[in-house]
Amino acid sequence: MVKLFQCMSFFLFLSNACVSASTSPVSLKLTAIKVSDNVYSIVAPSYGRPTAENQGWNSNSHFIITGDGVLVVDTGSSESIGQAIKNAIQDVTEQPIRWVVNSHSHADHWLGNGAFKSSEVEFISSSLTLQTMAEDGPADVKAFQKMTQGITGESPLIYPTTMIDKSLKRQFGHEEVEFHLAQNGHSPGDIYLWLPNQRIVLGGDLLSTHYLPIMTPRGNVTNLIATLKKLEQLAPKSILTGHGEPAPKSAISRDIAFLTSVWKGVKTGLSQAERVESIVKRLQSSLGPQYRAEYQDFDSSIQYLVEMMVEKQQGV
Repeated sequence: MVKLFQCMSFFLFLSNACVSASTSPVSLKLTAIKVSDNVYSIVAPSYGRPTAENQGWNSNSHFIITGDGVLVVDTGSSESIGQAIKNAIQDVTEQPIRWVVNSHSHADHWLGNGAFKSSEVEFISSSLTLQTMAEDGPADVKAFQKMTQGITGESPLIYPTTMIDKSLKRQFGHEEVEFHLAQNGHSPGDIYLWLPNQRIVLGGDLLSTHYLPIMTPRGNVTNLIATLKKLEQLAPKSILTGHGEPAPKSAISRDIAFLTSVWKGVKTGLSQAERVESIVKRLQSSLGPQYRAEYQDFDSSIQYLVEMMVEKQQGV
């Protein structure tokens, strides 16, 4: 019951932080954006919880054309969105979809797996992600149905079968892919992909372009900062995110500095018995001039982020 509450509190946060590029319903005729000769992104135009207005489409998917088939990273919030993603891929290439990677267990990134179910498709994630999917999945399907007024439907729960539980390299056709664990920084068992030959990182929700770093009830702040520092050392040329447009390289350093400042500010406030409301106002005032222009949701989401960090430092 606690884990269900934690999961839903994250999606309620997304509701409060919602930033949309369009007020009209999102068309499920999706378009892939070319990142490199064989890497593409399908970028959702809205950020926030699934709604009837966005038809549940609130997260990004990416795919790699390998020569031996297509590798897909994240499949959206429902089977219907997954099918729309699949259609967008087939508009670009005739190669068959052979691999699906779920970057983490949040439902907006994997409930579309059902659209890709086939004996020819290998589903890949980490053991801890699988465990969390199994715990949260049934409730997430119902919650998404409610939030979208039934539009997302009864998406079947298709779980990963190949586990990535340590860093490893694997060849997919002509593309070498490195899988790395993200130390539960964003959520339990989250992973990211690194394409060393192209210097492209597919980071899931570890990174976003114009939104505050996404801290969740089961994420780990210090581990997220440590993971971002590892990504910074990779010096990627392209950063593909879970939400928003591909991020500039500077976004990694920005998020490290911001998270470090908020974490330190919360620790200082708690050591002086400062009230949470006061910590929020102080950090909003001190960090706003630098970060308000960087993060579209700075003012709407800073309170949630501070409250989350207070809970983590208090061990709640």
